[in-house]
Amino acid sequence: MKNILSMSQLSNQEVYELIDSALEFKSGKKSTIGADKFAINLFFENSTRTKSSFQVAEMKLGMQEIEFEAATSSTSKGESLYDTIKTEESIGASVAVIRHSQDEYYKDLVENHNLNIHIINGGDGTGQHPSQSLLDLMTIYEHFGSFDGLKVGIIGDLSHSRVAHSNAEILTRLGAKMYFGGLNQWYTPEFAEIGPHTSVDQLCEEMDVVMLLRVQHERLSAQENESFSKENYFQNYGLNKDRVKMMKETTMIMHPAPINRGVEIADDVVECDKSYIFPQMANGVFMRMAMIEAVLKGDNVGNEVTDKKRQAILR
Repeated sequence: MKNILSMSQLSNQEVYELIDSALEFKSGKKSTIGADKFAINLFFENSTRTKSSFQVAEMKLGMQEIEFEAATSSTSKGESLYDTIKTEESIGASVAVIRHSQDEYYKDLVENHNLNIHIINGGDGTGQHPSQSLLDLMTIYEHFGSFDGLKVGIIGDLSHSRVAHSNAEILTRLGAKMYFGGLNQWYTPEFAEIGPHTSVDQLCEEMDVVMLLRVQHERLSAQENESFSKENYFQNYGLNKDRVKMMKETTMIMHPAPINRGVEIADDVVECDKSYIFPQMANGVFMRMAMIEAVLKGDNVGNEVTDKKRQAILR
């Protein structure tokens, strides 16, 4: 496991082993695998949770961070992404966590260049977000102990969401049943092949997990943004207390954040009893520790999978 770039790259067994490792870190496991090593966090799009979470994970593993700000880097002078990464590799960085606006930016790097630095995808355009997907899986697994047969509904800006793409793919592969909600134009053929589109009320009544997504205004056209009404959106697709009351006792509410209160979720729902939004963030540190440890080892991590997990893997 030299790099972690997309969920399709990871086998089911590797996913379970990363979950095992993250849970061990959460339970107090220590690792000094990062001692005397350097990490560089190359974020070309804004981030709070992902960047900070990787920084904390790196420090907990004993790594030191090489500071990087895209606006003041040589990329503003025309330096290519490859040359930036090769530079950091040359001065001693072992791991590069990269967020970039270009879909699948990593393909050219790993297919056409000789890099000896580990790359972890921190999000590419509207493509993949493997670390968010893995921390979501960890949080769901903690709660239910399995993915098989779970009903998971994702509501919101599906077409522009790398979280939706990553989670829909891997949860289906692990045995969950996927459903979708939100504006019809965001329900693209890709999602139609995975699961049905239904009303938010029905999703709230039937789902085991309800995942909310923000509206990504930075990826919408000027016309789409001009015609958008957050009041109408909240009324039709937002999660409020009345919809929370429709849910089963064990239903989880999740959100990758940033949260737009009063648009996709009511202020008084963000930290309600069913909400796992902030526990997701806490789990993100442990999962990212597991991911970094995995690439530094260059092999799978965690204990051997249990019989129960093996049965799920083989389905």
